[in-house]
Amino acid sequence: MAIKTQSDFESVDHGLRKTLTLQQLFFLSMGGIIGSGWLFAVLAANAIAGPAVLLSWLIGGVLVLLIALTYAELAGMLPRSGAIVRYPHLTHGGYTGFLLGWAYLLSAVTVPAIEAEAVITYATKYISGLTKVSSGVTVLTGKGIGLALVLMVLFFFVNYFGIRLLGAWNQVFTWWKFIIPTLTFILLFTAFHGSNFSSYGGFAPMGFKPVFLAIATSGIVFAFLGFRQALDHGGEARNPQRDVPMATLLSVGAAVVLYVLLQLAFTGALNWHSAGVKAGDWAGLSSGAWASAPFYDAMKATGIGLLGAFASVLLIDSFISPSGTGWVYMGTSARTLYGMSVHGYLPKSVQSLHDRHRIPWVALIASLVVGCLFLAPFPSWYKLVGFISSATVLTYVMGGIGLQVLRRTAPGVHRPFRLQRAGVLAPISFLAASMIVYWSGFSTLVYVVAAVFVGLPLYTVFYAPRRGWMNATAGWVLGIVFLVAWIVTQYEGEMGHHASWGFPLYFGLVLAEVVLFTAIAWALSGPDGKRSVVSGLWFLFLVMGLFLLSYYGGYGPLTKPPLAFPVDNLVALVIGLVSFYWGVASGFRTEEIQAITEGEAAAAPPAEV
Repeated sequence: MAIKTQSDFESVDHGLRKTLTLQQLFFLSMGGIIGSGWLFAVLAANAIAGPAVLLSWLIGGVLVLLIALTYAELAGMLPRSGAIVRYPHLTHGGYTGFLLGWAYLLSAVTVPAIEAEAVITYATKYISGLTKVSSGVTVLTGKGIGLALVLMVLFFFVNYFGIRLLGAWNQVFTWWKFIIPTLTFILLFTAFHGSNFSSYGGFAPMGFKPVFLAIATSGIVFAFLGFRQALDHGGEARNPQRDVPMATLLSVGAAVVLYVLLQLAFTGALNWHSAGVKAGDWAGLSSGAWASAPFYDAMKATGIGLLGAFASVLLIDSFISPSGTGWVYMGTSARTLYGMSVHGYLPKSVQSLHDRHRIPWVALIASLVVGCLFLAPFPSWYKLVGFISSATVLTYVMGGIGLQVLRRTAPGVHRPFRLQRAGVLAPISFLAASMIVYWSGFSTLVYVVAAVFVGLPLYTVFYAPRRGWMNATAGWVLGIVFLVAWIVTQYEGEMGHHASWGFPLYFGLVLAEVVLFTAIAWALSGPDGKRSVVSGLWFLFLVMGLFLLSYYGGYGPLTKPPLAFPVDNLVALVIGLVSFYWGVASGFRTEEIQAITEGEAAAAPPAEV
């Protein structure tokens, strides 16, 4: 394929309306951050780690900030809509770009559904018949799912009427979403009990291993993930080189302060009797009386008139905060589909822009439809939050790798924000993401691995033949054979109701199927396709290495794991470091990057004589 002086990667964003200011980008990120996470995560986190969960919020915030720093340089250098899903393609080509794009799509497209579920779950306080308990988990009834579908349609129309309306609406509602959580922790401090931090087993009643588990599984990471909104809307910013990095970093910093204070206030205000559990039974909080509406019940339990009245305001916020995040993520998932289409992973029609509103309307409709499909099989906030967190953070490993690769392959591209000490911070950023994935535990990674690699057939059926890398018939045969084998393995292995094979056989088959698929795809491809496949081997090593470790480590199902905490964490760090440097070495100067650098060179003013 001939290299162009102006690549499609550059030109497709020109039709987008560039209206977003720094404040609007910041509010988009904060609108994504302050959603259902703050309403549910504090109690779930306390149930896992007790008062020591304060460390979880601090550590989680620092790790996300490290990840955001690497993306701040990338976003300033190459501000694009659907940015995160497009960077892997620029540094490692189609195979890695497709896998990470697919993983990101899985996480992004389901968030509006989760936020709709959060709204309906809180609504049970004033509308009956919306939820029921199934297998120990609160799920939506048919009536609840119907109302969630209505909310999804509302999210769609807020995005449909254009990026200018989205920015204006989100700014108004995000002010509300700032004020209510702030007033919540201020008011709860009036009912603060210091004994909750020293009695009942002390500050870390379950030890420090759960501190890391809580980061990945209780909603803490999920609560921070909205920082990416400024990155994904970079192609629609007025001054993207300056504003996108700044909005990203400011949003993470503000969120760390807000969430730590909320957790501190909630833990201090915990009333064991009202929560319906024995004093000191931290784990029992997850099934106690406060589980469905933690802050609302905490306010009511104080017996203070002002706080009781404010609890009603929280019911209003339980609609506004998740809804605000839901419509922001509806736009994010549309731009993820848009970005995948730019690189040929999806049909070009997905890039179609509305003549008047200048939004990717086909991608937006697809986001609505796919998001709605997740409501029926996963009718619960708690059933999806761990999966979404891990699938999203898995894609964030590209921040540190992408920064290092692009410094080598595109050194001349202007970088308004240049990360200092990148040689140290880039691998740390990568390890931050990979460790969060490991801490999510085996029970979550089973679903993440199954969902990420089930998309592999699309690579050989659609993408590789379209690029001319592979014969279409051969791609179809390989894709179908893999898909059938993959479904059977998942059902008979760990995901089926009986899971009859046991883990060693299951993992052996999973590894063999992914490796064989990759090897055959390499053999069937031309030179460009082979290079693309080889450049993604580090990602397969990372995922499979962490998955194997998750079973035999401290966050797996074994009562006495052979690699117990903290030894398992050291092994995970080694796997991460090997993957990072392998990934950096695997990056190459792609056609798109060559076209971008040539375009910048052509646009640069002539040097003075």
